[in-house]
Amino acid sequence: MDAAAKTRFEIMSRIQRGGVRYIELQFTDVEGMVKDIVIPAQEIDESLVKGIWFDGSSIEGFARVAESDMYLVPDPSTFAVLPWQKGAEATARLICDVYTPDGQSFGGDPRAALRRATGEAAKMGLAFATGPEMEFFLLRPGVDGALVPPAPHDDAGYFDAPSEAVAELGRQMISALAAIGIDVEAMHHEVAGGQYEIDFRDSGAFATADNIVTFRVALKAIAKLNGFYGTFMPKPMAGMSGSGMHVHQGMRYAANGRDAFHDSGDPHGLSSLAKHFIAGQLAHARGACAILAPLVNSYKRLFAGYEAPVHISWARINRAALIRVPRAIETGNTRVELRCPDPSCNPYLAFAVMLSAGLDGIRRELPLAEANEENPYATQLPGYSSNEMLPISLNAAIDALEDDEVVCETLGPYIARRFIEAKRLEWEESHREVTSWELEKYLGRY
Repeated sequence: MDAAAKTRFEIMSRIQRGGVRYIELQFTDVEGMVKDIVIPAQEIDESLVKGIWFDGSSIEGFARVAESDMYLVPDPSTFAVLPWQKGAEATARLICDVYTPDGQSFGGDPRAALRRATGEAAKMGLAFATGPEMEFFLLRPGVDGALVPPAPHDDAGYFDAPSEAVAELGRQMISALAAIGIDVEAMHHEVAGGQYEIDFRDSGAFATADNIVTFRVALKAIAKLNGFYGTFMPKPMAGMSGSGMHVHQGMRYAANGRDAFHDSGDPHGLSSLAKHFIAGQLAHARGACAILAPLVNSYKRLFAGYEAPVHISWARINRAALIRVPRAIETGNTRVELRCPDPSCNPYLAFAVMLSAGLDGIRRELPLAEANEENPYATQLPGYSSNEMLPISLNAAIDALEDDEVVCETLGPYIARRFIEAKRLEWEESHREVTSWELEKYLGRY
């Protein structure tokens, strides 16, 4: 029995042991929304061998009618039984790669973009790891199920003990993720009412991106079972902290597993490679921002005064910096924390552009400016230009993306074009909207 046949046999055995009746074949579109095709469990063996055909043109912004025929190839390593789907609805999932009829990787597949980026790191002898801190809100739907206006389920604060209902939800969530193979370090209440954070243990960037996609599905499903609504919208309520996705990044030498970011002789504990990596991310921060913070609403969070980064700087202690280097608890575990991503991003594209930006800094040996431990929330700090601040809107972020060759090359022409088209349309739609703020501000005065 060859390795592929053995893998299929193991999956079939797990399906039988778990009483699984359905399989969700999942993938994401350019914007990171999970799509799936559900098949009966007995069809899985053929799907693993041949893949399964679907019409890509039916997915908004995914493919033109002229190139609609595609097929999904399940990644056997992602097989997992979904703990929240039990009994007669017992379901497992496989995350898939997308291919064209001629057997080529589809240019619009976000997983392929990340695979290319990690492949470039491998050519340089490096292995990239990420550990995200995912923030989200738990809301109480209205009696009719309405979510507007959003109603946080509590008014607790940072690290406050949750209600028993939320504590139970947290236990269910951590248990469910563990059953799927996702390691959680901690879960706690965040600053705003109804806001929580769950921290993932560091893993390879590819596995972490898969885990984020799974977590977003899991949270919504388990929250609904407990009478809540879970949202990863970056800024659902004015005057309250928004939800970010701070990403801890690590780099190791593939040959020996040694921490490539650590140098005990440096005042900050950073190797020259780490400094070039940080410099690369700072150099491409504006161009990458639309990928890392991809919604009109994202830029309501990236605003001075709510602990979200605004200025393009790095620091050791200053949590307002775009990039922070936490002090390593143990030797050989140096991390570089990027603080502008939010949990609405497509994690495959986010990690791809983060990695490519850092690798560009390494290749060009970009110099790193001194750490800025001053408070950058004062928007009139001397010496800061608009080029040293993150974009103030999605429209400005798209402009910066279009001007950044490294980011566009990382995405590939297909994803770059489709992403820009979708986000320009999103911006134009929001720009035409008359908001409640405008009505309250102007209607009675003019």
